[in-house]
Amino acid sequence: MTQQFARLPDLILEPMVRAALMEDLGQNGDITTRAVIPASATYQARLNAREAGVVSGMQIARIAFHLVDAGLKVETLLDDGSTCAKGDTLMTIEGSAASILSAERVALNFAGRLTGIATLTAGFVAQTAGTNTRITCTRKTTPGLRIAEKQAVLHGGGYNHRFGLSDAILIKDNHIAAAGGIKAVLTAAKACASHMMKVEIEVDTLEQLEEVIATGGADVVLLDNMDTATLTQAVAMARGHVVTEASGNMKLERIAEVAATGVDYISSGALTHSARTLDLGLDF
Repeated sequence: MTQQFARLPDLILEPMVRAALMEDLGQNGDITTRAVIPASATYQARLNAREAGVVSGMQIARIAFHLVDAGLKVETLLDDGSTCAKGDTLMTIEGSAASILSAERVALNFAGRLTGIATLTAGFVAQTAGTNTRITCTRKTTPGLRIAEKQAVLHGGGYNHRFGLSDAILIKDNHIAAAGGIKAVLTAAKACASHMMKVEIEVDTLEQLEEVIATGGADVVLLDNMDTATLTQAVAMARGHVVTEASGNMKLERIAEVAATGVDYISSGALTHSARTLDLGLDF
């Protein structure tokens, strides 16, 4: 991985896991398991990777099992951020068979989804090899799951953009139009922002970028939907003035050529909105 990441406290992740379990268990609990599995039955289950990838969601899977039954013995064999091969066992769960079965789907839904995000992110990061460009996510996340999905991006070696509207000032094209232009919007943002808050502004032409640099007040400029030749010019213009971020149509096959422009960051909503779920299974 390209960076170190801190493990979040369980209490931050627990509410979303609890909500998913409540959705699945409903008003009557796991009626199938209750009907056919003796209460005394115990088993050891293995959470296995059925394809290679970068692991994420193990912390959340453990929380799911323990919320259903704190007495389950859960051992994580491959931590979040690790690489796995097809057939690897990521986690073992031992104890009440009924409890394991009741938590299984929620644990797998999270783990498969988050491992898919981490794996896709790692693929993007690999395309930046030999450059200083960082891959970052966006706010295009699944409602209610943003913190988990952004953690998965970190596990894949990427970086996080802002978490929400309250993190930083990001002035988009519609803000510029509504506020009366680049100078007006930057002047207003600079007057409002505290010394701890960054200001980013979106541009899609070199003329707009020139105005941003001349006006001042921006820390980061988002270079939106530029072709590679224009992006190369924009990065050269911005160097020494503002941090640069390329965004828009940032697909995996384009990342290497965009990183070669020298841009500081490449942001892609695809990391979270288009990642496929990795195939993981729970085997008794």
